[in-house]
Amino acid sequence: MEGAVKTMDFVHRFLPAPQPEGAPTLLLLHGTGGSENDLLSLGQALLPGANLLSPHGKVLEHGMPRFFRRLAEGVFDQEDLRFRTGELADFVAEAAERYGFSAERVIAVGYSNGANIAASLLLRQPERLAGAVLFHPMVPFVPETLPDLRGRGIFIGAGQNDPIVPVANTEELAALFRQAGAEVTLQWQRGGHALTQAEVQAAQTWLKQGRRA
Repeated sequence: MEGAVKTMDFVHRFLPAPQPEGAPTLLLLHGTGGSENDLLSLGQALLPGANLLSPHGKVLEHGMPRFFRRLAEGVFDQEDLRFRTGELADFVAEAAERYGFSAERVIAVGYSNGANIAASLLLRQPERLAGAVLFHPMVPFVPETLPDLRGRGIFIGAGQNDPIVPVANTEELAALFRQAGAEVTLQWQRGGHALTQAEVQAAQTWLKQGRRA
């Protein structure tokens, strides 16, 4: 299915793997102002041979699509985040059934706002993801009870001079995942909030080494 479709409550793209049987699926989650098309080339570069599932965020902030609302820069609407995370989890399960990919081999790849909702999904419904690549995420919330993330690999790409995500926030998120039992790789680069080729290459290597699960 090459064109954008609206079904299961999300406008999305699904690009099947050349050899779909047993292939992993990358759940591509764009940043603020992005679309379902933004991360397709990134997904193809990160893990050639994977299915690509890319939904379009349904929340608008000054006309820019996002996956959940925020009250201010770095201040998330927790009620909406909880609802949108559940909505995304349901979408992934329904998409697996519709397109015939393994629901147990889904790896989230998120940037900024997309990375934040992927982190929320890991903390709230970890059974939906086998692992994750999170580019410039923040701590979405701190759960009262940590989930069991043993057996899951998480790659975090972050900027030492990111004006949006403080270094301490990134380190807190990595620590949170580690406390939950995940195997976390934290890759720092000297830049800001923009995605760099260096961290993309680091994520490629991480995925090829099978660190996702």
